[in-house]
Order: sequence, then C-alpha cells, then structure tokens
Amino acid sequence: MSVTTTMTKPQAVKTNAGRFFEDYRVGMVMDHAVPRTVSGGERALYHALYPARHALYSSDQFAQNCGLPFSPLDDMAAFHVVFGKTVPDVSLNAVANLGYAQGRWLLPVYAGDTLRSRSEVIGVKQNSNGKTGVVYVRTTGLNQRDETVMEYVRWVMVRKRDADAPAPEPVVPDLPKALTVSDLVVPSGLDFSNYDFDQAGEAHRWGDYQVGEQIDHVDGVTIEEAEHMMATRLWQNTAKVHFDTSARPDGSRLIYGGHVISMARALSFNGLANAQMVVGLNAGAHANPCLAGDTVRAWSEVLDKAETAAPGVGALRLRLVATKGGAPFNLRTDDGKYAPEVLLDLDYWVLIPV
Repeated sequence: MSVTTTMTKPQAVKTNAGRFFEDYRVGMVMDHAVPRTVSGGERALYHALYPARHALYSSDQFAQNCGLPFSPLDDMAAFHVVFGKTVPDVSLNAVANLGYAQGRWLLPVYAGDTLRSRSEVIGVKQNSNGKTGVVYVRTTGLNQRDETVMEYVRWVMVRKRDADAPAPEPVVPDLPKALTVSDLVVPSGLDFSNYDFDQAGEAHRWGDYQVGEQIDHVDGVTIEEAEHMMATRLWQNTAKVHFDTSARPDGSRLIYGGHVISMARALSFNGLANAQMVVGLNAGAHANPCLAGDTVRAWSEVLDKAETAAPGVGALRLRLVATKGGAPFNLRTDDGKYAPEVLLDLDYWVLIPV
C-alpha cells in the first residue's frame, strides 16, 4: 500500500505587528488606512465624553448667525479622527507621544465629510539607550474632495524591534516655535459682527484679554477607565498602551493624550467660552502620564493677541495647561522641569469675537 504525503506550504503572515523604529526612513510617505465619514454621532459622543459647550459646535443656528452653513464638527474631534488613522503606521509600538508643532486647521469639517490621513517621515533619531528612537512625522488630513482640512507635526518615541539594529543617520527637523497670525486660516464666511454673547454663555471678548493674563478654569473632571477607552476606540486609535495592561511595566493603561487635550479644552469654557475655533497648534507636550483616577483641571495664559481680516474676528494665542492636582499657574520646578502634577502644556491659537 502506498502512502501519499502532501507537502504543506508555509503560510504568509497576515497580521500586522506595526512598525518599529528601524523601519522608518526620512522621506517615507504613508497613506493611512480606513477613511471615515463623520456624522452627528461624532458630535453627540464628543459632547458625552467631554463637558464641551462652545456654542459654535453645539448649534446650527448659532453657526449660521456667524456666517457658516452649519455647525462644524469640533476642531479637536476632527483632529482625533485624523490622528487615529495614523496610529497603526506611526505609533502602534510607541512608548509615548512626545509633542506637536505647526498644526493648522484649514477647513471646517461638517457632517457627511469623509476624512483620511497621510503622513511623511521628516526626522528620526535613536535614543542613547539603543532600545528606542524618536520619529517625526508631518500628517495631513484630507476630505473626500482631496482638500486639506488640517495638518500638523508630531514626534513619538517608538520601540526598536532589534536593539542591535544599526541606527539611521539622525535627522531632527527645524520647527518654528510658533505660527504667526498670517499662518492662520479663518474659515470662509466667518463673521462675528452679530455674535450673540448671551447664547455663547459669557460676555468676554478679544479686547477683554491681556497678554500675560492667567485664568483658572476652576472645574475638574476625574478620568474614568471606561470613558477614556471608549474615546480611544471612537477615534480608532489602536495604540497598545491605551488598552493592553501588559504593554506597560506597571500594568496600567496610559490615557490617550488627545483625551487630556479635549478634556482641558472643554474645561477652558469657564473663562474662555467665546474662544470658539481652534485654528493653530504652535507646540504641545504631554508632560507626565495620565492614568484613570486622575482628576484633570486646567488653567490658561494669554501669550499673544492679533487682529484678523475677518469681520469681528480676533485671534488669541493661549497656553492651556492640564494638571492632576496642585495649585494653578505652577508649570515648572526650580530645575526647569515640568512640575509632577502637570499633564499637558499646549500652545495654540483660537478665534474670538472682538
């Protein structure tokens, strides 16, 4: 009796372990998967997750009174959608997201728009421990008409697959410290001439804020494990450190930095209710990790003011600081490092009625 032996061919690996530091090269362009069509659902969930109350993002009528066709998706929600697309290619194996620069919101995003993301590697630098490196990317968010709705630079610390792999030639991009008002794009038609301060919730306008002024936003929100995980899933952010307790040595889930940004921005309503639209991101740092159970509070400092050509529209450059305790307005220790209670240091531009 003869026996027939069937040879089994090795199967190709179909799963994706993500890129590691040695996989990146300056000039690499990544078109990120899974475009997303946004709807009123994103707005409702955003307002459920954060105490977001800015009127322009809450009411079609208010937005139309300000010259826009409808109430847009909150600027930070649009950022999260664009950011989330990049995670499988840029930061799936990240240790931490380190910072941001040169962020610009170029077009409002409305319900029915489909967003996708593209990133270019603009810098790489291995860390001295030889186990990780920093990758710099410029990300562009595009809509269904191939129009750029936003762009930003971020840098992220990524693990190496092989600690013995040779380090690429270091390239660190030269990034400006801040955008100027001429770099900012005011949405077409935006007009604050007939702005309704009663509906917006506060009477403070552009002229009421002075450079150097500091504002304690008073309120606090305790971060819940379930809520931050829901938010991270909402933005389709697949970074392991936000979900998998084995991804961090202490067994904790790291709160997505964008969750802290949105929480602090929402808390800033108390004192900056009329800072309606975010149009520029100058710099940002996640100073210390945020974990479930931390109570987030926020304070702001006015860094600069500028007029715009749009009727009734001024611009404020603000520093937004999120903390997990301690007195407001305490940013750094005597040695120049961030104070241990500081979670976020964000430098950004907003549009506000004059």
